[in-house]
Amino acid sequence: MRNNSTRGEGAPARPADDISGGPSDGPATPGAGTPGTGVPAPRRGKRRILRWTASVLAFLILATAAVGYLYYRHLNGSIQTDALNLGDSKLGGSRPNAFGQTPLNILLIGSDARDGAENQALGGARDTFDGPPLADVQMLLHLSADRSNMSVVSMPRDTLLKMPKCTEPGGKVYPASRGLVQTNESLSRGGPGCTVAAWQELTKIPIDHFMMIDFKGVVTMADAIGGVPVCVQENVHSRTRDGKGSGLKLPKGENVIQGEVALQWLRTRYGFEDGSDIGRAHAQHMYMNSMAREFRKNAKLSNPMKLNSLAQAAIKAMVVDPGLNKIDKLYDLSMELKKVDPGRITMTTMPWIYSPSDSARVEPKPGEAEDLFRMIREDIPLDGKGPEHPGGAASPAPSSSAATPGGAASGAPAAPSQPAVDQAAPPARIPVTVRNATGGKDGAQGKVKGRASEVVAVLAGKGFTKAVADNLTGSEDTTVVRFSSPDLAGDAAAVATALGLPASAVQKVDDASGIVLLVGKDWRTGNAPTPPPPAPTKAPDSARPLNGDNDKECMAIQPGFTW
Repeated sequence: MRNNSTRGEGAPARPADDISGGPSDGPATPGAGTPGTGVPAPRRGKRRILRWTASVLAFLILATAAVGYLYYRHLNGSIQTDALNLGDSKLGGSRPNAFGQTPLNILLIGSDARDGAENQALGGARDTFDGPPLADVQMLLHLSADRSNMSVVSMPRDTLLKMPKCTEPGGKVYPASRGLVQTNESLSRGGPGCTVAAWQELTKIPIDHFMMIDFKGVVTMADAIGGVPVCVQENVHSRTRDGKGSGLKLPKGENVIQGEVALQWLRTRYGFEDGSDIGRAHAQHMYMNSMAREFRKNAKLSNPMKLNSLAQAAIKAMVVDPGLNKIDKLYDLSMELKKVDPGRITMTTMPWIYSPSDSARVEPKPGEAEDLFRMIREDIPLDGKGPEHPGGAASPAPSSSAATPGGAASGAPAAPSQPAVDQAAPPARIPVTVRNATGGKDGAQGKVKGRASEVVAVLAGKGFTKAVADNLTGSEDTTVVRFSSPDLAGDAAAVATALGLPASAVQKVDDASGIVLLVGKDWRTGNAPTPPPPAPTKAPDSARPLNGDNDKECMAIQPGFTW
């Protein structure tokens, strides 16, 4: 069953006080929207929030920039920017792997701001107008170093975590939280740079860029693409007896939605699955995948006038970090994103548990959330289609055709396909500088005295007779080998292989001097680093992975929200 809908059959207009998805709303009670039950949908607080997703818009902006690059150069001056990271911890951006290929991590942020007539006209509680915005949508987009795959991780906005200290460029300081704070409050602590800092603190994933968009752009951009197909297993109406809900009303089967109905879909909580924020994230993933497939058809975006209108609407609605402050930078980034086939895009939600301190909130699920974060850090595809031994010892690949951006945080264009990877020289001809970094990033244990010299002896025993210790130190949780230029890639990989280090331990950095071995906290004693546990090879089922080619997914409907 396929329906073309712009409002949903019989869908009422959203009232100005629609409160779907507030930061304190709990899962809807089954049957809460059934007339005559007398059971109101529960709420967990006063603030009431319109819900939507920024991720789809980011894809559209980037792809649109690619299509109309020359046409949109005059829009450069309209792009709004904000600081990338307001936290004290700076991970320095994604590092190239042993073959000079650099992954990209982009945080997509959806602000609930109601600071203008267009946003206020789309509804929401009037007492939130012009109030501090919340980061109600947070999705980390990871583009693999070889550009073969893309992973997206959503964090439920009800997630509790410790907020890091954030400092605005003007000097205003927001102290680190003493206890757990809901993640969407990060945006009100100085801006998107604090949201980036919170993600990096939790996941230890370096974030290269962010894109933040307010929800008024959803309507314009959904219209520009000509609608997005979505599917529901039953007739659905997201409206509770006491007026909560997005107002979404769709008949069973596939519907092509656009305009405000698209916004309703992205906001819908009451009516999908169990009425929780987790179900809403699943619906957003379905929409995002469908949007990506529709855009690739490119039939609706060939008109230059429509492209111009779309680009202007998008730019007015978004804020980016300084690394994406020009149309040509968005163009370069879009070219990288477009290399990935939809079949290699995997959408996930951070594995979670109900918080022991607040059963209406969630926290990262021990073990499985970290597994997901580790896969992103180590550039392991979430779809299970990675190398046979992703955590194996480093060794040069026969060749590399992937492109690497010109600087992790620059959004610069990728380099041409590379020739065969540099081959290693005999160990006795490879100079290696060894540094003591055994204190780890937190420095809690302190460095092991003389450890660099001890490791030099280990290397000499393996034939690396040009290894020397220097007086400089570092702070690394795991042992890494860094090198400065492509012609040292093979030699650096040979050092890692001799020590049994994984391929992810070999990193190209511009400020390295030759080949530098930093002995981390994992190698405080003995002749070899403590081997890490095997890396996961596929996203855990608790992350609800959804493949970008899956056009058969259909949202389950919460009992009591059918018509």
